Formats: sequence, C-alpha cells, structure tokens
Amino acid sequence: MSTPNWRQSGKDPDYRFSLANERTFLAWIRTALALLAGGVVLDQFSIKISSHSMTMVIALSLTLFATILCGLAYLHWRSNEIAMREEKPLPHNIALTITAVFTFLLSLLVTVLLIIN
Repeated sequence: MSTPNWRQSGKDPDYRFSLANERTFLAWIRTALALLAGGVVLDQFSIKISSHSMTMVIALSLTLFATILCGLAYLHWRSNEIAMREEKPLPHNIALTITAVFTFLLSLLVTVLLIIN
C-alpha cells in the first residue's frame, strides 16, 4: 500500500499526538458499532413497538448513520493528522454536532413510540 501524498507533507508530529488522534478515531468507530448493534437489535427483537414500519425506519436510520459516522471518523482523523503535520490549529468537527442531534431526535422518537404503545 502506497503512502498518501498528505503523509509526505510537513513534518511528522510527535507520536503521542498521532496516537491520541488514533484513539479518538477508534472511539468514533466504537460509537458507530454501537449504533449498528442498536439497529440490528431493534430490528430483530422489538416486539413491544406495534408499528413494524416505524421500527424498520428507526433500525435503518441507526445502521445508515453508523455507516456515515465511520466515514466522518476517517475524514476527521485525516484532517487532524494533516493539521498536526502542517502545524496548524486542529479543524472543527461537525460530526459531534450531527451525532448529538441525530441521537437526541432518534431517542425522542423511540420514547414517543414506547409511550404510545
């Protein structure tokens, strides 16, 4: 596997910062795996929510967002690595806001469905 061009620019950052960046990336991947597991569990084991179509929408939303979050995690890791190599400030991460809003709205929807049933 060849080295990407961006890894050849600037200077190598302190390995501790690179490892911290990698740990953050892995935390995002764990979050995506948890969302994926939640979608699978909801699809396979939800019997209390009577609306099967709504359950499927929620399960599909969870699994789709898990996929998107994996991509966002990589892009954020990469942009942090580039910023560290070029000794620039770390970029803002929109994935935090998106994840918080998505999780809030989905939690609210599931709560409403459980109260209705």
